[in-house]
Amino acid sequence: MKKLGMLLMTVAIGLAACSNGNESSQATQTSEPDLTNEPLRFGTLPAESAIPIILAEENGYFDKENVEVDITSFSSPNDRNAAAQSGELDGMIGDVMTALSFKEGGIDLTITSDINEEFKLLSSPDSGITDIKQLDGKDVSLIPKLLLEYIMDEIAAKNNIAYEVVSIPSIPARYEALLENQIDSVIFTEPQATALQLNGAHVLASSSEYGIKGGTILFSDDSVAERSSDIAAFYRAYNQAVDYMNTTDAAEYSTVLTEYNFPETMGDYLKNKKEDYSKATIVTEEQYESIEQWTKEKEMISKDYMYEELTDFSMLED
Repeated sequence: MKKLGMLLMTVAIGLAACSNGNESSQATQTSEPDLTNEPLRFGTLPAESAIPIILAEENGYFDKENVEVDITSFSSPNDRNAAAQSGELDGMIGDVMTALSFKEGGIDLTITSDINEEFKLLSSPDSGITDIKQLDGKDVSLIPKLLLEYIMDEIAAKNNIAYEVVSIPSIPARYEALLENQIDSVIFTEPQATALQLNGAHVLASSSEYGIKGGTILFSDDSVAERSSDIAAFYRAYNQAVDYMNTTDAAEYSTVLTEYNFPETMGDYLKNKKEDYSKATIVTEEQYESIEQWTKEKEMISKDYMYEELTDFSMLED
């Protein structure tokens, strides 16, 4: 009887341990974020800011984080915006003024992080313009009421010059117009800016030189409310891609970018880039308020929108 009692006690202890283990396992599973298993539809442009997202897809970092991302590459911001307006995108690379103007139009987007970006002001090869002061009264090709115009306005104000806007929405068309000396100057992001410089264009100024940064990643309010775990996984994969870029020879990944409408010269730019890429972080309140005021002055919005109203950085890694 004593042996039987001890056997029963041992079985009871074993069952209790299994029960506690199951409860602990269930508690762990419950505490994990719930991914939706639905694809995040994301829009990019062939610019430097899209590279971490592309590599997160190509290198399997999204798969590792159990989030599916469908990337659509657009050739112009207008096409990207049209897709966002029609509900074809859950997220996209954009800027603060895009979020503000969409909000004014009844389309709710949330700024969830900054992006890696560098914009340069360049003059055409045969323009004879090699100094920013010489640009006074000349034309600059950009897309009005987007980040390019904000950057140009900031640079112009700090140099006390005026300029005329020439709107060429298509990135390839704007690129060719400068090289063919059809316009005096453009503002371009990388890698197009370096490619233009290699083809004889003159660099007059850069956004980093003037401390200007307004590019963002945007997600729809519905996505932020209903799919925050997916977006957090998106950013974990994004940051893994940044680590990869900072520790890997660009020759190993630059060729894949042509599949996303990047020019072949992207590889040359990446090989010569000295600065590391940054992981996703916040857009500062100071930069937001500067752009918000500019957007209102351009009559793109009719009222003030608070920083807290349009931003949510809770899905970024600590």
